Amino acid sequence: MNDFKQDRAIYLQIADRICDEIVSGRYNAGDRIPSVREYAVMIGVNTNTVVRTFDMLSRQGIVHTKRGLGYFVTNDASEIIINDRKQRFLNESLPETVRQMKLLGLTEEVFLDEWKKETGK
Repeated sequence: MNDFKQDRAIYLQIADRICDEIVSGRYNAGDRIPSVREYAVMIGVNTNTVVRTFDMLSRQGIVHTKRGLGYFVTNDASEIIINDRKQRFLNESLPETVRQMKLLGLTEEVFLDEWKKETGK
């Protein structure tokens, strides 16, 4: 299951995967997530990489440890993730999308038509 991209650090890609699992409801507030070793085996990476991921998620307030029991999803995890991703989208992805649209001569109308097709609205 090791389908990592070369353009981004693996521990960040693992963090995104865990965050996706939290936002999608696979792991809810208070749930225990797999241990470092379990997760490393599950996705086929070195345990040190997963330790780095879990440490980062812990600093962000997304997971916390219970001594001797493992890592657990915090009560605010989903909200933290969604807020962070919204800000990243608005500050990084959206400006790049607008830049590309201008470069390619795509209008708002074309964008909105495609948006409606994709969202079924």
